[in-house]
Amino acid sequence: MQILKSLKTLNDPVSSLRFVRFMVTTCRAVVLPRFGGPEVLQLRSNVQVPDLKPNELLVRARAVSINPLDTRMRSGYGRSLFEPLLPLILGRDISGEVAAVGASVRSLTVGQEVFGALHPTAIRGTYADYAILSEDELTPKPVSVSHAEASAIPFAALTAWRALKSTARISEGQRLLVLGGGGAVGFAAIQFSVVVGCHVTTTCGSKSIDRLLAAGAEQAVDYTAENIELAIKGKFDAVLDTIGGPETERLGINFLKRGGHYMTLHGEAASLADKYGLAVGLPVATAGLMKKRIQYWYSHGIEYSYTYMRADPEGLDEIRRLTEAGKLKIPVDKTFPITQVKEAHEAKDKRLIPGKVVLEFD
Repeated sequence: MQILKSLKTLNDPVSSLRFVRFMVTTCRAVVLPRFGGPEVLQLRSNVQVPDLKPNELLVRARAVSINPLDTRMRSGYGRSLFEPLLPLILGRDISGEVAAVGASVRSLTVGQEVFGALHPTAIRGTYADYAILSEDELTPKPVSVSHAEASAIPFAALTAWRALKSTARISEGQRLLVLGGGGAVGFAAIQFSVVVGCHVTTTCGSKSIDRLLAAGAEQAVDYTAENIELAIKGKFDAVLDTIGGPETERLGINFLKRGGHYMTLHGEAASLADKYGLAVGLPVATAGLMKKRIQYWYSHGIEYSYTYMRADPEGLDEIRRLTEAGKLKIPVDKTFPITQVKEAHEAKDKRLIPGKVVLEFD
């Protein structure tokens, strides 16, 4: 990598200056030049690092996790938005150290260990030795977990946080159904709800049952072996559908009380935009969402929402506190060095590793 000048040591008084132009001009990064399988990913050694904006920080990556969004984007999901911007860098989660800060950053300092996540439409992702995030997208890393463990948490946890806290506004004593609790978002949602004092039921594969019950779910139904509609009793205040599709939507809607919230991770905006183009696809997706909201409000008396991750400083800080207290954890199934990013993506594509995969930097 190319360096403009060295960072001051932390005990040097000059180091308290706020760096607007950061030190690194190029760095190693995994670049996506075109859409396709894992073989299209390229680890390049001299990728340009843009200048920091006033509210941004430069983070030296120690670990980044692979999210389903990464593999979907690599394969062409969001093509209508991202294709004109190729090549791009994948990655949303990160754990590392602050290398430099923009002029208006006040909450974090150079040398501090941090973790966080970029928003879903970011073009320059975190699969790089140095990533750029805004101040709202980062918080101090919990000291009780490693960089690899920390990197698995933010994107999934913030997605669950927005659904449960911002949309459904869950509270003590309510009943929550998580369709697909074995994934990172579902698992985070279960842990959040248990902390609040909710009664949680979830569906999952057989290998996840013990883990979800240990996390506090009161019932975990194996969807491969049981009839979900017969196994689950009663109605729920909120349903989080991490699977998506007509069948889980039907199940979720029918399990809700009147006044309840159905939230799905699988909105149609990107897929319809890819199919029809941005000019047609986005209005069609918006119209479809409004139709469903009206339809289900009049037929079932429930709220229908697409949910997705967004920056939330308050949520990220709560995620840090819960992680520090041992009340929130996203297990890491396997780590790969960043030099083996193709192998890591291939393992996820082939479902050889069901849980979280993390890329580590030397």
